[in-house]
Amino acid sequence: MSDHSLIHILLRAACAQPDRVALQGETLTLTYGQLHEQAQQLAGRLRQQGLVRADPVLLKSSNHPLDFVAMFAVWLVGAVVVPVHRSAPAAIVDAIQSKAKARFLIDRVLLASEADADSVQVVTLAMAPIPEPERAQRATMLRDAALVIFTSGSTGLPKGVVLSHAAFAGKLEQNQRIFHFTEQDVTLLVLNNTFSFGIWMALLTLMHGGVLVTRERFAPQTFLDTLHSERITRVGVVPTMIRATFGLLNLSALQASQEKLRAAASLREVVIGGEPLGLALSVKLRAFIAPAMLYDVYGLTETSTSDFVLAPDDYPEHPDTIGKPAAAVRFRITNDGTNECAVGEPGELQLQTPYLMNGYLGDEALTLAAFDRTWFRTGDLASQDDQGFVTIVGRLKELIVRGANKITPIEVERALCACSSVAAALVVGSPDPILGQRIHALLIPVSGQTIHANTLRAELTTRLEKFKHPDVCYLGEELPTGRTGKIDRGQLQAFLSAGALPTLASWSNNTMSTTT
Repeated sequence: MSDHSLIHILLRAACAQPDRVALQGETLTLTYGQLHEQAQQLAGRLRQQGLVRADPVLLKSSNHPLDFVAMFAVWLVGAVVVPVHRSAPAAIVDAIQSKAKARFLIDRVLLASEADADSVQVVTLAMAPIPEPERAQRATMLRDAALVIFTSGSTGLPKGVVLSHAAFAGKLEQNQRIFHFTEQDVTLLVLNNTFSFGIWMALLTLMHGGVLVTRERFAPQTFLDTLHSERITRVGVVPTMIRATFGLLNLSALQASQEKLRAAASLREVVIGGEPLGLALSVKLRAFIAPAMLYDVYGLTETSTSDFVLAPDDYPEHPDTIGKPAAAVRFRITNDGTNECAVGEPGELQLQTPYLMNGYLGDEALTLAAFDRTWFRTGDLASQDDQGFVTIVGRLKELIVRGANKITPIEVERALCACSSVAAALVVGSPDPILGQRIHALLIPVSGQTIHANTLRAELTTRLEKFKHPDVCYLGEELPTGRTGKIDRGQLQAFLSAGALPTLASWSNNTMSTTT
């Protein structure tokens, strides 16, 4: 493994200051020395159980300090971390495992009295033999791999983005030139460490000797309280968290928190990304956190994130843009894959970057389809102004972005149709002031049956994470189709706008949680 791998960079930081606090969770604090020692102990256990280099390992994670112990232990062995949120339903874990083909799963034993690596559980998974041609392809794909991060695919099935140590460490180095993490930083992690945004914020903090304060769940008032009580200097968030904070807390609570935040005078930077911020929310957030600065970042898991940054100095003149490309990132906006769009003309945003994924694990065709020759296709529609600042104007794909989580309609539709009383389903997104979008589903009942909200919810929970459940369900007799007989999502949007469909009684999805 290269001395420039993620684990070697982290170990240099750990050895330089073993007595400093590295991780401060809700029930556990670890120094850099303890983090290093426990990761080494767990790595020894993993080697004894047969883990070898380039092996993918399912890692159950939810921002607990021991999750980072496990992550670093896997890297010490030279194996590959496949993070899966601890609350993910078994069906989702199974879908990820069908592509990861991991021989081991790591989780922590949920006992508060156990506060070291001995409370990390290693489970051996049953595995069918992998055919030799596939084994060779996987070996190439996983060479020097650090992470396989699963995101929603255009087919609704998870796609595993393979990121190498070189790519992710290279992007961390470029991000450091922008954000300048130091050992004086106290970073709050409310973004999940199964999410590339959360991972890079956490790693940059630890690589430069700061304190990482972790929270396993996001709650608006707790979030604001932690900012001032822990004297947080930097935090990463998605817009949904901020919408929820402004939308769910009353004015007096917000004003009191703002006064405490300014009195603490510790917060220097807020980094926001994962979904479009929007001008109105940007203005409100900047006023709330002042004099702290706001950085708006745009990026994809496939490109190691943070491809564009709207820096505070550029905001006044270019407030509704994603800024300019980060160092070493090139972009073009094209409407035909050949000619670039003129200034102000919308087209697909495509990228070239040295921090690119190895590919999608087990999906060679999908990997090829992600590129237009040497350009990575983001699937986002964008335009640029005469100074090169880029604005996202829409999406080529039909993804719903609910609370920064990208959800494919077909994934939700498949889960709904697997429920006993649902014959057919059609899903669309609708704008929402807090979550960005909410999920609306038209359900066609099985002939002679009635769809009951409680029964449907119970069945759906076994198949789909809660944040992907429809926010509103409607009942109909048939799905809308267009002139060619294909399903027409546009017609469904029109029906919803006209209020022409009856809703399913007693159905709601009030979760504010995300997987970020």
